Amino acid sequence: MRFDTIDKKPNLFGIIYASIVMLVFLIIFIIGKQEEAICLLIMAYLLVVLYILGISFIRQLQYNPYSYNTIYYAGFFLFIFFILITIIRIFLLLVNNVEGYIFMNVVSCILSSAKNYMLLTFPLILVFSIGLVISNISLIRHEGKSLSNFLAIILAILMIAGEVILYRYDFYASGSQFEVMVHDIFANSFAAIYLYFECMVIGTIIAFVIVSRYEPNYDKEFMIVLGCGLMKDGSLTPLLKGRVDRALQFYNNQKKLTGKELTFIPSGGQGPDEVISESEAMKRYLLSQGIKEELIVKEDKSGTTEENMAFSKKIIEELDPEADVAFSTTNYHVFRAGLFARRVKMRAQGVGAKTKWYFMINATVREFVGLLTRHIGKQSAILIGMIVFYIVLTLIYYHF
Repeated sequence: MRFDTIDKKPNLFGIIYASIVMLVFLIIFIIGKQEEAICLLIMAYLLVVLYILGISFIRQLQYNPYSYNTIYYAGFFLFIFFILITIIRIFLLLVNNVEGYIFMNVVSCILSSAKNYMLLTFPLILVFSIGLVISNISLIRHEGKSLSNFLAIILAILMIAGEVILYRYDFYASGSQFEVMVHDIFANSFAAIYLYFECMVIGTIIAFVIVSRYEPNYDKEFMIVLGCGLMKDGSLTPLLKGRVDRALQFYNNQKKLTGKELTFIPSGGQGPDEVISESEAMKRYLLSQGIKEELIVKEDKSGTTEENMAFSKKIIEELDPEADVAFSTTNYHVFRAGLFARRVKMRAQGVGAKTKWYFMINATVREFVGLLTRHIGKQSAILIGMIVFYIVLTLIYYHF
């Protein structure tokens, strides 16, 4: 599959249409008390949703892989698949005339889906959290103590704590029906919040792995190399050297396979504690690796990734507005860098340089936290929608 091969953005209108149709037939089947038909309807609906999410995920990669939609489609696809499996189990019990299984079991199944998904994935969350802690300890030993270097440990604690809190709180509930209902509303709302962030974590990991391992077509005219700080003497840090070496690897592969050269745009200004600009340091390194000076155009004004992309785009438009562009950065940073490229309306495909395992894991967590600070309105709408869904379904369950 190749990135940036279609121009039409995928949408989820199909899910909306399917939801309307399902709601109409659901009301008819509920009135007729046709439990098996209800299960079949819900299974058909979930299959449609899975198909649309799967197709949308593929088309999103073909349209723009550096998008929040890539994360949403990947993360929630797994959750919907889990619900489908549980509904199939209920249907089989109904078909086999297992006593006591009626429509409300289907409602209960969906109502408990977030909590059950949390419990089912707990072993994976536990292993993942242990990995976060181990990587963070290694990072602290090598890089020292700082708040950013504790982010993976903080995330691990929050993930485990969320599972434990829900299990302890939801283990037993007593009292009047109203008290139990209030208890379930809180438990289901808490599970919905946890589910949202769990799906975001899963979707982020999937998206990061895909874009960081992707190799663009060897037909590029420009390669932007994103800066990230220098040594005190103006030489490249290991992290920045990795980015330039990855750009050189792509250049050499393209030249060998197609005979086509490209122009490097080392991008990065001069910080207050840097003796030269990052772009100048990268240019010197490229020259030392045999790259001709006419194939290097510096961008030395930027101070952020978004400025890297915006200022580099301006240079490219002046030289060749129709050019195919790639960018090189560290593997954990490819996704967010691609987001900024699209934000300045530039189609560019990223290549990711490897870094030390303990640094990559913690850096990925930092990238995840950074992504959560974007599109607050969209994220809030989805999260609130999930909470409202589970609250309404709880009220229906207790008043049906």
